[in-house]
Amino acid sequence: MQGVIKVRRVKKGDLSRMREVLESAFGDFFERQLGTRPRQVFGGAQYVHHRWLMEPWGCHVAEESDGKIVGLSIAVCWGSLGLFGPVAVLTPYQNQKVAQQLIRAAQQFFDENKVTLQGVVTFPYSPKHLVLYQKFDFKPRALVAITAKSLERREPLVVAPKPPRGTPEIQRFSTYEESRKKALLGRLKALTGRIYRGLDLTKEIEIVDGLALGDTLLLEREGAVLGFAICHAPGVSEAPQGSLYIKYLAVDPARRRLEHFSQLVAASEDYGVASGCQRIIAPVYTGYWKAYQALLTSGYHMDMLLLRMKRGKNDDYEREDDFVLDDWR
Repeated sequence: MQGVIKVRRVKKGDLSRMREVLESAFGDFFERQLGTRPRQVFGGAQYVHHRWLMEPWGCHVAEESDGKIVGLSIAVCWGSLGLFGPVAVLTPYQNQKVAQQLIRAAQQFFDENKVTLQGVVTFPYSPKHLVLYQKFDFKPRALVAITAKSLERREPLVVAPKPPRGTPEIQRFSTYEESRKKALLGRLKALTGRIYRGLDLTKEIEIVDGLALGDTLLLEREGAVLGFAICHAPGVSEAPQGSLYIKYLAVDPARRRLEHFSQLVAASEDYGVASGCQRIIAPVYTGYWKAYQALLTSGYHMDMLLLRMKRGKNDDYEREDDFVLDDWR
């Protein structure tokens, strides 16, 4: 029998141990599922440090009385949408309600921030995970396809002539003067608010910009933002080694057109090539049916399937003709 385990908020000195716990717990899980242990559990992707900087009050650890960290959870708020995970508990400490303590701590954080909808993704083939989240009123919804595409054989980029006036163009958030970034963030918040009321990705954009985790690509036409894509490049971000990772992409529902989505995806691929990546990873919720089909049609293949679970108001807000890529991991 293990000692008394308590949950508390994360301190800076916990971060390296948290990463060890996360990789150990998931390494054990994948070994049980696959029969072999992966050399790199997340392919070099990192989930702890920058998320703690972005949302320190949403990060918790479970520890024994001697200070040993045995579990962790990370929760972030995208405005009115609260996302929970990853959560990890060391194998010897599982089945002792440690994960339930961590979920309660995250839900208290969500209550403090007045989120209207909570979300989590898990493995559709794991009854243990489904039952755990269902205890907290999370309902299974639809699948998330983690898709990927090789960038190794892309044609070299050529300098194109200046497009005609009125043609949408790609800009990078990092190139804007600091004085303009605040106003731009307000416009992007308004855009996501048209997808789900109160949805706000500005903290994700700011952490990518502030820590140089990648960049946010903007599709603009005559001063209007038609859509944007938050991209992580390999290093200390959520991108695995050798891969560009699209964390979030959205086309303004008021300007919903396939060509705008395709231009943002192509710009992300170009950014991946420029960053020296061999592949690009694009997660897509199958509830966004047109975005899902568009990716498969343009050469993306499914690497992995996850299950999205939700708790709260308007939990089926996704419209099948919206062009959105969002990853809740």
